[in-house]
Amino acid sequence: MEGPVIPLGDGYEARPISFGAYRDACARLEGRIFGGNWLYAFGPPAKPPPPLGETFQWGLYHGEDLIGWHHAHQQGERTVYMADTGILPEHQGRGLYSRLLPHVLAVYRQAGYTLVQSHHRATNNRVIIPKLRAGFFLQGLNLYEGGLNVALTLSLDETYRGAMHVRSGFRQAVGETARRLGLNVVDLGEAPAATMPRVPMPETGGEGLDLGYGYTLHRVATDIYRDVYARLEDAAYSSVSFDWAATEQVATPEVPRWNWLIAHGGEVAGWQSSKQWDARTAMMSNTAFLPRHRGKGLYTRLLPFVLDALKAEGYSLVRSHHHATNNAVLIPKLRAGFRIQGLQTDEHGVMAVLIHAFDPVYRDYMDARSGLTRPRGEVARRLGLDLGEDEA
Repeated sequence: MEGPVIPLGDGYEARPISFGAYRDACARLEGRIFGGNWLYAFGPPAKPPPPLGETFQWGLYHGEDLIGWHHAHQQGERTVYMADTGILPEHQGRGLYSRLLPHVLAVYRQAGYTLVQSHHRATNNRVIIPKLRAGFFLQGLNLYEGGLNVALTLSLDETYRGAMHVRSGFRQAVGETARRLGLNVVDLGEAPAATMPRVPMPETGGEGLDLGYGYTLHRVATDIYRDVYARLEDAAYSSVSFDWAATEQVATPEVPRWNWLIAHGGEVAGWQSSKQWDARTAMMSNTAFLPRHRGKGLYTRLLPFVLDALKAEGYSLVRSHHHATNNAVLIPKLRAGFRIQGLQTDEHGVMAVLIHAFDPVYRDYMDARSGLTRPRGEVARRLGLDLGEDEA
């Protein structure tokens, strides 16, 4: 492969290598890099692998020491597949993956690819987070010999990127995206700028919790939260939900709820509502910030307060659902320790299901289920596995 040498800082760089050199590096180092994963051993393959098409390989070096690699190959007429990236454990946690990504993506764009795809263990947040930050979207889950994988796709075409938002229900179909989807959407021209409503912060009888930069968090009664929500819902959301076109026929069961309003300058800036999901799980069911208060790190600063409150109530797990392409929420959730656990389609669209476990044993269990780690110790015991002394 022809390609540039990529400086990564701190004495690291990525150098183009041949496919043969990449395979040799795998044979020598993959045990040290991936030895803790949990794979199913199929045995020798019965068929030769299909041809890879165009390939891309870089060796990752620290000085003159090979400490990892990146390999990708063509997959179809418009897709390049990021098939394998490995870094020795002693060089992980230094931001190498995040620094490498924009460089290799630029190479794939220049080579003429439209889509970049990859798969990762569903609980491997150390890789999933930089991928989402680089613009990849969660596109699916698959169960394979290595465990449970998430499928990620980056569109280098902005129109198709818009179509992914439409599919998830996060955005409405307009313009060229609508045309490519076969929708004859009436062009109403440039809509006048909407006047954002301003709702005074209700009296809560306290100063609230400090979220920084003039923002405070206040626990409120459910009726107050619902009143504010009804007044600001249209201003807070641009997603597209299914209209049931009928009132609810069955009364919603009453469950414990926790409602907070976020205040700024004496006005409501956003809200968070959680409720009981089952005997050991709380559900973060609704969080929103008005547009003028977004992009200020509020969600990241809010999360610890909500999680601490739900943990204090005795819940073991916290669940949440988000549009699969809503990276602005998925990234802080994953950083806070949530794990991707599923995808579901409901009236709001295609939703990612996230779970946060307060119990470290259950967090290890999720890693074992995804194949990121082998079941050992207490996890193995709770799964009823009678392991030998070398694995227990």
